[in-house]
Amino acid sequence: MIAIEPTAIGEETARWIQVGNCLHKTAVIAGLGCFVSPWVLPKALKEPMSLVCGGISFFCAALYGVSWQFDPCCKYQVEHDTKKLAKLPLGSLTSSSPIVLVRKDDKYRKRLQNLVAGSAFIYCSWKVYVWYFG
Repeated sequence: MIAIEPTAIGEETARWIQVGNCLHKTAVIAGLGCFVSPWVLPKALKEPMSLVCGGISFFCAALYGVSWQFDPCCKYQVEHDTKKLAKLPLGSLTSSSPIVLVRKDDKYRKRLQNLVAGSAFIYCSWKVYVWYFG
């Protein structure tokens, strides 16, 4: 665990982690939308929506990979659980509300993201190929 005491630095770090989490979740959800949309949308919308979702998934995964993958902050998440925070010896800190980061194993989360976004990219590439040359 890491307690970041200057509130401004802690909040900036927490925002950076939130942006990375948002990119990760967007990549996964849009990638899944790429595969689900052909089954649930009308014929006129299914291919364009599938391509848009696949593009968003690939873009977010690529941006995450370039900006966050090697950043040490991506291994941490902000702890919000008050029960866990109450157990920590935070009494010696000068700040009344430090940001507490907890190290999390993100190996499986990254694998899921890369698998979904890569599959969406391959699917969209195949659809574009069939659309133009097929």
